[in-house]
Amino acid sequence: MNISLQEKFAQQYHKNAEAIYFTPGRVNLIGEHIDYNGGLVMPCAISLGTWVAIAPNNDGQFRFKSLNFDIETVVTSNTVNEKNGSTWTNYPIGVINEFIKDGKDINGLDFLFYGNIPIGSGLSSSASIEIATAYALNTYYNLGYDKLALVKIAKRVENDFIGLNSGIMDQFAVTFGEKDKAIVLDCETVKYKMVDVDLGNYVLAIINTNKPRELADSKYNERVAECQIALKQLNKEITLNYLCELNAEKFALHSHLISDETILNRATHVIKENDRVHLAAKALNGGDLTIFGRLMYASHESLRTLYEVSGKELDTVVDFCSGYDHVIGARMTGAGFGGCAIAILEKGYEEDFAKHLTGYYLERIGYSAAIYISEIGGGPSSL
Repeated sequence: MNISLQEKFAQQYHKNAEAIYFTPGRVNLIGEHIDYNGGLVMPCAISLGTWVAIAPNNDGQFRFKSLNFDIETVVTSNTVNEKNGSTWTNYPIGVINEFIKDGKDINGLDFLFYGNIPIGSGLSSSASIEIATAYALNTYYNLGYDKLALVKIAKRVENDFIGLNSGIMDQFAVTFGEKDKAIVLDCETVKYKMVDVDLGNYVLAIINTNKPRELADSKYNERVAECQIALKQLNKEITLNYLCELNAEKFALHSHLISDETILNRATHVIKENDRVHLAAKALNGGDLTIFGRLMYASHESLRTLYEVSGKELDTVVDFCSGYDHVIGARMTGAGFGGCAIAILEKGYEEDFAKHLTGYYLERIGYSAAIYISEIGGGPSSL
């Protein structure tokens, strides 16, 4: 971190922080729009993330400040169960509320947050703040929660306190992430395995399209409904709980049951994307980044043409990457319709890549993209 959070904390609160913690953001390397169809996702933690410094106070209040926002929020243990408008502070407030509901004696803390995850980009800044708060409280007070318990607490905050009906991947990925490893995760059962990701002479480039994701929620719900139609039609002949119980070969035997071309396209993406996750894990286990990169491109093409959730901005980024000699794979990551793409970029070409992609994107879209270079990082830590 290029700023001293301890120094900033002293300026804000006129005392020293007693502890500082870090929690990463995440990207999903492959496996998009299949978690709600019983499929596997492959997220990893990144080196961008959220730092939080804390110290106790004697007035029984929780004070929240951030170096990213001017807003300062103060709540008490009696009002920590109430949302504070629509500000970012609802994430830590919601976490504290969960701990207090669970009978933990937490009262009177000063917080200072700093994050370098671009807000609204699909890199899980909200999950990073939630887990940063939960990890800090658990560690500082020695409360004894294991990692999965912290994940479930943060998910309850997202679902019940914030009011977003999201899955478990984001909180799980930022908590269980390990350096140079990806997580192959079944979001339904929360069973997972770690896969080595040896990038060797490559780095992970994250390209923020700077396109607001205003369509993502409505189209997400639409895609969920379309997949349910496909499942219902397939169940006329076979018995399935989820589309991803089929592989591509078995799906081909029954795809005639789906009469609508759009519904068929959606199901085809889901089933082949789940197969790609298995192939991607095999490629990474074998140290074959070239095959992994091809699977990334295939994933994006499927999301573009069959699932129709990418959009001009993300397609422009991936089109550039496919013609740039020093990128071996790229795809959109997240719900789509904006947000971020990721690319596997050869080391030494970071500046050249950023320069040429920025110009290419600006000419076609009319505003700039932002490029971040990241490593595959670890989970929460005490600093």
